[in-house]
Amino acid sequence: MSLSIHSRFDGGNIEVLSLDSADDIRLKIRPDAGDRHFQWFYFQLCNAADVACRMSIENAGKASYPDGFQDYRAVCSSDGFDWHRVPTSFDGERLIIEHTPEANAVYYAYFAPYSLERHQQLIGDALASPKVQGESLCTTPDGHPHTLLTIGEPEPGRKRLWITARQHPGETMAEFWVEGFLDRLLDDEDPVARAVLEHAVVYLVPNMCIDGGVRGHLRCNAHGRNLNREWRDPSAEFSPEVYHVVERMKRTGVDFSLDVHGDEGLPYNFIAGPEGIASWNAERQAELDGFKRLLAGISPDFQTEFGYPVDAPGSADLRKCTDFVAETFGCLAMTLEMPFKDSAVTPDREFGWSPGRCRHLGRSCLDAIWQWLKP
Repeated sequence: MSLSIHSRFDGGNIEVLSLDSADDIRLKIRPDAGDRHFQWFYFQLCNAADVACRMSIENAGKASYPDGFQDYRAVCSSDGFDWHRVPTSFDGERLIIEHTPEANAVYYAYFAPYSLERHQQLIGDALASPKVQGESLCTTPDGHPHTLLTIGEPEPGRKRLWITARQHPGETMAEFWVEGFLDRLLDDEDPVARAVLEHAVVYLVPNMCIDGGVRGHLRCNAHGRNLNREWRDPSAEFSPEVYHVVERMKRTGVDFSLDVHGDEGLPYNFIAGPEGIASWNAERQAELDGFKRLLAGISPDFQTEFGYPVDAPGSADLRKCTDFVAETFGCLAMTLEMPFKDSAVTPDREFGWSPGRCRHLGRSCLDAIWQWLKP
């Protein structure tokens, strides 16, 4: 049987340059729509059981974030559900995966994929709860429903919490985070979940960029738009995913916003705030710092020492969700980042940062939200 590589499936992304021998497989990542970004890969290797394979992604050094491949290991799975890390190296130009598969059909990916089918199941499971109302805010350019889940009752006096996830489709860890967060929030026997919904209503968009996820993109939607650069002036035609979320936020108001992402380069879980907005002051800084301290005290996987440089006063980019929401609604707004690599403060050699760990962090965030909400 000859070797073969496939990626024509939900979320798949790779092009085969050479497949003449197992020890010299040469590949290339396909760019997002618009040709500006690429880094996400996901493919299946067939007929290579017990064969030592060397797979070289030739254009890795020209990816959107080549530093993200330093000290990075790709993930592998034979069933598409359980993913583990495999030996990977980066020479500045090529990302090289060296692995001997145990099965004749195995998958390799940048991070554990999150399929459209799994997304649909997440929505279906949530709607089974009487606490949840679901609606499609719009139809995406590729024809998918853009779903908003409303959890709890929007009664007077209750805080309005907005959670958005996976604006960048290749950051699949964000939707695994949603799984953990939502699973706990809907647990009737969880006292923290009950308390949160007694004091707040949660507006949750589990996947902001469904089209990009299905297409195997890293950062962009079907029109090549980076949705986290569309918030100030979203387009109903080219970035409807953001446009309709903003319109709904204007109707509900926002008291708290958490935008969930993944970061290619930094091996940490951290929060980035909107310190550069015009209305920033000492009181808002204290609220942001306080929330970060709460989460760090709850989850050992979260830390506050490492993260992005803090924006200088007046340097905010209102095209970004967190900056836009913080300035527009005068609320606590944050971006939660998780690693594609491992967590340097709590490393796991076999799995690295993983779907299961994302889910646990999602559950922990509910504790921090309750502490922030408490009267």
